This record gives sequence, C-alpha cells and structure tokens, in this order.
Amino acid sequence: FLRKFDYRQLASPLVVYGFLGICVTLLSVVLLAPKINGARRWIHIGGATFQPSELAKLGLILFLAWFLMVREEEGLLSDFWSTLAPVAVILGILSALLLREPDLGTTLILGVICFAMLYVGGVPARYLLYPIPLLIAGVVALIQFSDYRRARIGAYLDPERFASTDGYQSLQSLIAIGSGGVHGLGLGQGRQKMAFLPEVQSDFIFPVIAEELGLVGAATFVLVFGFLLWRGIRVCLRAPDTHGRLIATGIVAWIGGQTLFNLSVTLSLLPAKGITLPFISAGGTSLLSVLIATGILLNISAQGAEPAAAGE
Repeated sequence: FLRKFDYRQLASPLVVYGFLGICVTLLSVVLLAPKINGARRWIHIGGATFQPSELAKLGLILFLAWFLMVREEEGLLSDFWSTLAPVAVILGILSALLLREPDLGTTLILGVICFAMLYVGGVPARYLLYPIPLLIAGVVALIQFSDYRRARIGAYLDPERFASTDGYQSLQSLIAIGSGGVHGLGLGQGRQKMAFLPEVQSDFIFPVIAEELGLVGAATFVLVFGFLLWRGIRVCLRAPDTHGRLIATGIVAWIGGQTLFNLSVTLSLLPAKGITLPFISAGGTSLLSVLIATGILLNISAQGAEPAAAGE
C-alpha cells in the first residue's frame, strides 16, 4: 500500500502533528503499563503487545521532513529560533518520554535521525556542533545516576570480571560468534541459542547467524545490509523534491544507525543495549515499522529522477 501511496500527501500539518500526537499519547500510556525486564515499553492489547517507541522514529522523520521543507521555502533554515528551537522541543518531548521507560537506545537512534536530517536539510553546521558537548554531558549524567547503566559500562570495560552477571550476555555473544569459525556449524546447529545466550530471537540474533553460518555467512549478511543502505542513499540523491529527500535520509539513518548499533553491541564494541536488528529480530512492532518505512522509501524511489545520459 505504501509503495503505491503518494508520499507527498504526508507533507501536511494535519498528518504530521496528528501522527506526532498519537506517538506522544501512546508513549505516555505505556508508562502506566507493567514493567517487563525492568522497563515499560509495551502496551498489551489482548494477547499481543505493541511498542510505541518504534512509531516515534517514523513520527520524528515525518515531522522533520515537512518542517525543514517549509523552513527552506521560507528561507529560515539559518534562523535558530525559527528552526532549531522547535525541533529541539519535539525531540526533547519524545526523548523525555522514552527515557522514562527507560529506553536510552531508541533515544540515541532518534538523535542520529535528527542529526542526519538537519545536516542534509541544510541547517548550518555550527548549530549541529554546538549541542554536542551538552548531549555528551547528558548521556554521562544518565549513566552516572543509574545503577544498571553503570553496571553495564563496567561489564563492557571488563566483561570477564562480571562473567556471571552483567557481562554474561556479551561473553556468550562472543563465544557464539567465535564458535562459528569460517564456515559455521550449519544452519540450525548453533549451540549458544540453547539457553546459553539470552534474547537470541531479538537483540542478539546476529551471533546465532555467525555461529551457524560462520564468517562467510556473517560477512555476506553485512554486505547485504550495506547494499540495502547504498540503495537507500541513491534514493536520497535522486529524490524528486526536498520532502522526499529528507524522508529518505531519515529512513536510511534509522535503519543504518540501528543496524550499526545492534552489530556493535553483539561484537562488544558498545555496551549492551536493547536495540533490535532491522528486518531480522523478532518483534511485530519493530518489523511493521521498518516495513512501513521501506514502503515509503520505495515510493520515493519510484518517483525519483534518473541520472542524465552522457552528452545530454
């Protein structure tokens, strides 16, 4: 449906603010839900669950694409109070609700999306650099005043010391990846998923792929994602208008940033964080949101301009 739906109809204040309103409402409602693994991230509907934070990514993209397009038409991209301040308010509201769950991982993904779209949208670079020290200080404060975050940082720096507690998951992930060797143990023959490595169906599914398909399979998997992101960048470059270019930028930053975060966590390059692997991890809301975004990206691609032939 979204492949055939004209994305230009999304450039409407009613659509943008209506969708943002739904996101904020759902993110507020989820704070009343019972905790699962120490966090309130899911709304229970019958026998199913729904994760509003996934919709927040798409909501931010639609808002920024429309808002920056309007500011470009008005010639106000360089005006701090007209452009950056409203963006900071929207991003701040979404981030505050997410951090209450708590969900620092999705908050960081929103930051990546926002930075990429502001940069491609033409906002002066100095406005993007000024907040960086403040953001770093904010992340440090969030870690410093949270016991479980400090424990995760400690386990990240010295996982062997916390092998039976906070470092357990990271170590088991590395064991799974190392056990695969070059060619892997064979599809379905992985051992770490048999109650050794937690969350293998979602956040830590890549180590299972590496264990069963080996270095060859894992490298092929990464190359496929790289090809997908390259095609997404081509869509950005060939988009027929500013609105389409910005939406495509946000979607590519979302999928690319989330993939990089997930793989980095499973390889112990970053501290453990609950971030799913797009298209692969279990989770209905995550998969649905990414497929919606991909449908919009394909829509923009279908209407994009082809490069001119040589000599024309």
